[in-house]
Amino acid sequence: MVDVVGNSRKPDVRAAVLSARRKLSPSQRERDAVALCGHLPGVVAAGHTVCAYVPVGSEPGSPAVLDTLREIGARVLLPVAGHDASGVPTALQWGEYVPGSLVEARYGLLEPPAPWLAAEAIAEAATVLVPALAVDRMGRRLGRGAGYYDRSLPLAAPDALLVGVVRDDELVEHLPAEPHDVAMTHALTPGRGLVRLGE
Repeated sequence: MVDVVGNSRKPDVRAAVLSARRKLSPSQRERDAVALCGHLPGVVAAGHTVCAYVPVGSEPGSPAVLDTLREIGARVLLPVAGHDASGVPTALQWGEYVPGSLVEARYGLLEPPAPWLAAEAIAEAATVLVPALAVDRMGRRLGRGAGYYDRSLPLAAPDALLVGVVRDDELVEHLPAEPHDVAMTHALTPGRGLVRLGE
């Protein structure tokens, strides 16, 4: 269980979530991934564009999420991380997911090969699945702190579903927030499915 109190700081919450995730058994991670796939037909429609991501490490989900999205009939775009000349993270670029085509990138990530779409391609997505360490009931999302999604989410369509993907106990009552944080409209968890936030 992730314990977040009202005065928690982002680094403390990140450490607590990552510690809890490391303790999960491989079988529990697999059960969570299967459950997330089972919820996707209620989240995504055929013909829609979805911005997703390849889960790494202890992140909820598995590459099967991407294949499930394609089986539903969605076009799937995956993020490509980059930096400017001074090393500052930039808004994510996007590449279309083709099974078997992912390549290794920095930080142990898997990405679609070039050519990539501009950062503004996120505006084509009806749904953006966003990796998160935790999400609260008002839609505040805690990421890993690099800032890629902070720069990318403002470019999403105003009516897009912004879905923080977390485990059940990572949907919490309150998270610390900063002015630049973009609120999630929903959370997606293995046990609860799609949960509307901000109400």
